[in-house]
Amino acid sequence: MTDHAALIRACARGDKGALHQLMTAEGGRMLGVARRILRRTDLAEEALQEALVLVWRKAHQFDESRGNARGWLYTILRNRCLTMLRNEDREVPVAPEDLDTPPDDVMLETAFDRLGHASDLRRCLERLDGESRRAILATYVLGYSHGEIAGRLDAPLGSVKSRVRRGLMKLRECLS
Repeated sequence: MTDHAALIRACARGDKGALHQLMTAEGGRMLGVARRILRRTDLAEEALQEALVLVWRKAHQFDESRGNARGWLYTILRNRCLTMLRNEDREVPVAPEDLDTPPDDVMLETAFDRLGHASDLRRCLERLDGESRRAILATYVLGYSHGEIAGRLDAPLGSVKSRVRRGLMKLRECLS
């Protein structure tokens, strides 16, 4: 049986072998816990590595009177995983080629491109001016209100409402 507390105390004294023993003894289980929390192997591996670095750095803070050593290890891992989940919600992955293009424009282009080339809707949307098409797609694909579209296009609200209304009338005529 591994004496986790003794290994953590050894880490606090700078014994790298003790950290290796901790990883050997608990690394597989810790990785499994991280996978269950994060649901991604790559993030779980990163969380485990960061947790072990924190164990190394904070080993001197471990206090046996406050809890057992294994619990301390898993608490560090759990906190690291939760921090990564919180940060992941704020991070939106963007392909390097899309960095100069606002994400909304990319989504609108993708939605338009997914319409079949023989589609009546695509044919009718192509007949609209670019601003009307963007406003209509932003309304129906992204779910934006007229006010949100006006803010994103840096256009007056009345103009956006008119573009959408005229564009929808043209679409109705074209599709009937």
